[in-house]
Amino acid sequence: MRSIIVITFIVFGVLLVNTAVAEQMMLTSPQLEQGGRLNDSQVYSGFGCSGKNTSPSLRWEGAPENTKSFALTVYDPDAPTGSGWWHWVVFNIPVDTNHLPENAGDVPSGPAPEGSVQSRTDYGKPGYGGACPPVGDKPHRYVFTLFALDIDKLDIGADSSAAMVGFFLNKHALAKATLTGYFSR
Repeated sequence: MRSIIVITFIVFGVLLVNTAVAEQMMLTSPQLEQGGRLNDSQVYSGFGCSGKNTSPSLRWEGAPENTKSFALTVYDPDAPTGSGWWHWVVFNIPVDTNHLPENAGDVPSGPAPEGSVQSRTDYGKPGYGGACPPVGDKPHRYVFTLFALDIDKLDIGADSSAAMVGFFLNKHALAKATLTGYFSR
C-alpha cells in the first residue's frame, strides 16, 4: 500500500513539473503593450476618426507542436452594438509563420503571408479596420487573439462573416494567446 502511495506522488509530481515547464503560446507587438493604449497608427480613418488605419506588427511563439495553421482576430467587446465589433479577421496563416508585419491588414498592398485570407469585418470589408469608439465613451478594449489550429486551411472565403469564421476557429483551436490594447477619444 505504501509503495502505491509513493508511486502516485511521483507520477503526480512528474505531471506537475511537465505542466509547469510546458511553453505557453504568447502574442506580442513592438507597437502595443499588453494593457496599453493603441496609437494613432492603429486608429481607423473614417466614421469621424482620423487615424492611419495601420495594423500593428505582431509576433508569436510557443504554439503546440501539432499546430497546422494560425488565425488572428481583433475584437472590441465594448462597442455599443449589443454584439461588439470585429476589427480584423485573418485565417489560413501558414504554420511556418510566426509574425504579421506592420500594415499586413491592408488587403490590396499589405504584406500578409501568402495563402492567408482576410475576411469581412464589421466595417463591411476585408482587412484591418482600426479603433474608432464613440467620442466620450469609456476606453474600449481591442482584443487581439491568435489561434493555433489543428487544421491546415479553413475552407471559407473572404466574404465570410467574423461570426462564421469565429465558429470554425473555436472548433479547431489547439491554443489561444491574447494581447489587449485600449483606446478612447
